[in-house]
This record gives sequence, structure tokens and C-alpha cells, in this order.
Amino acid sequence: MLVGLTVLIALVCVILMITVLVQNPKGGGIDSTFGGSSANQMFGAAKSADFIEKLTWGLAIALMVLCIIAAIIVNNSGVQILDPVVQ
Repeated sequence: MLVGLTVLIALVCVILMITVLVQNPKGGGIDSTFGGSSANQMFGAAKSADFIEKLTWGLAIALMVLCIIAAIIVNNSGVQILDPVVQ
């Protein structure tokens, strides 16, 4: 279970990195790739920016939730990361 969750976290991280790199800090981003400023475009500049922004937020929230779930699973399984020092 924990291995599958770890793989899922890694996958979400990679997709999140790609979506962040697609964005342009000055507002261009993927918009300049498709070009044009016509309001009649199906996947126009405004809609692509909205989609990428929503995707970024969704992936960030999913990553946070998955990390919290993984921490709870590790805590409940009784696995100790560091062995206590016996004196």
C-alpha cells in the first residue's frame, strides 16, 4: 500500500513540475504556443491559462493530501524510522 502511494506521489510530482514549467511567470506560457487572440477559439489564451492554473492548484492539493495520508499510514503501521538508543 505504501509503495503504491509513494509511486502515486512521485507521479503527481512529475506532472506538477511539468505544469509549472509550462506556465510563464509573465502570463504568456502556453498561450504563446497556440497564438492568436480570437475570442472564438476553442482552446484560446484565456481558457488555456485557466485550465493550467486549475490543474496546478489541483495537483498541489492532491500532493498535500497524499503526503498526509502517507504520513498517517507510516505512523499507524508502527514502523520506526530511527531505532531508539538502548542504554
